[in-house]
Amino acid sequence: MAPLHLGDSALVSLLTGLAFGFVLESSGFADSRRIAAQFYLGEMRVLKVMFTALVVAMLIIFLGVQLGYVDYAALWVPPTYIWPGIIGGLLLGTGFIVGGFCPGTSLTSVATLKIDGFFFVGGMLIGTFIFNDLAQSFLLFFQTSGAMGRVTLMDALGVSTGVIAVGIVLITLGSFLLAEKSEAHFGPIRAKALAEAERADKEQP
Repeated sequence: MAPLHLGDSALVSLLTGLAFGFVLESSGFADSRRIAAQFYLGEMRVLKVMFTALVVAMLIIFLGVQLGYVDYAALWVPPTYIWPGIIGGLLLGTGFIVGGFCPGTSLTSVATLKIDGFFFVGGMLIGTFIFNDLAQSFLLFFQTSGAMGRVTLMDALGVSTGVIAVGIVLITLGSFLLAEKSEAHFGPIRAKALAEAERADKEQP
């Protein structure tokens, strides 16, 4: 049970985390097989849900700024480090493919008592401790390689926020169209392969 003396920020974080976990579970992201199917192009649910979440959040912030309810300059934007970001993204993506989870979805799977989720979180914790012990060896690389500070797409491309918002919406719609075509082509192929594998397992003595 959460302690009653939680501050407002901690309580908001707790409620947001619970809501996020509920959405992940409702979307089927606590199932590693469903997430792995993304990389076989047979089920693009991950792309659809995440793109939708990003676009909705972007539009809410954009409208809030335009209406004067949000001070965009006061929003925290993580500083950009190009090469650490690329390498970290590749490592995270590899773990995503091999394990079928990302950090958030793995915790959701643990909350729903899935065994593979427990193994994934255990491996993630071990990797975190190992990385923490070795972090000093890479600290200079992390802090200086491709450091760009607080930068946004508007800054990098020299266009207005509205242009970026419209562009991202169009990119999202195009991605959804490609995802539908991908599912239509690769979905039956993957379903057939899974059915054959299941049948082969049942035929084994």
